[in-house]
Amino acid sequence: MTAPGTTYRIGGELDVRRLGFGAMHLRPETAENRTRCVAVARRAVELGVTLIDTAHLYGWGANEDLLAEALHPYPADLVLATKVGIRHTTTGEGWRHAGDPADLRAQVDEALLRLRLDHIDLLQLHRLDPDVPLPDQLGALRDLRAEGKIRHIGLSEVTVDELAAARAVVDIASVQNRYNILDREHEPVLTACEEARIAFLPWRPAAAGQSGGRSADIAAIAKELDATPTQVALAWLLAHSPVIVPIPGTGSVAHLEENVAADAVRLTREQYERLNG
Repeated sequence: MTAPGTTYRIGGELDVRRLGFGAMHLRPETAENRTRCVAVARRAVELGVTLIDTAHLYGWGANEDLLAEALHPYPADLVLATKVGIRHTTTGEGWRHAGDPADLRAQVDEALLRLRLDHIDLLQLHRLDPDVPLPDQLGALRDLRAEGKIRHIGLSEVTVDELAAARAVVDIASVQNRYNILDREHEPVLTACEEARIAFLPWRPAAAGQSGGRSADIAAIAKELDATPTQVALAWLLAHSPVIVPIPGTGSVAHLEENVAADAVRLTREQYERLNG
């Protein structure tokens, strides 16, 4: 168990609060939804969130447009992280890998326009493209970094071996894999990130809000701490590793406030060990 710090320095220079915000659930399909989503994004910043994670995939650019509408001009301490490497299709699953260097370059330029930025602090490859050599994909991002369009490069949904191969091409500042107290499949990747001092941004960090219903220990400890099961699940992440930067997402101001308050929840060692088991 580690003593939870309140901030983390991604890539050695991007200081962020360790509880970030995942914007995936901000879906502005209607005017009413758009108003609500703008309010959630603005409330996140009011509550001191300094890392917001988005992606081209989230509404095929609509999520990035929304964040710019809600928050631009951005606070000086706000880090916007976005993801590229996936394109929309009208067949199959509705998306395809898009790791060709020319396509990645185009996606970054599109993201810069939508977010109204001259550079992206943290640009993450949403998925590795199995049809494009890894050095080509990461080499394109490395070139964009050299041009000043990207400050730091991250990966999403990778294995330990893929992370090692990527690091042989370019410095990696973050990894975003699915991980939570009830789903620790990627524990080896987390360990590799700890050893290399790479930020680990777990998506679905609160087990989709189901942690209390699926674990009697989580529910019991939540009662002991006068907290919610979601807050306990997030507090466990913060205590579990100093490189973990959870990015819980929601489309509700109330749930946002619940999530952000989790960094004030302190587990005892006995509670942590119960949860760890």
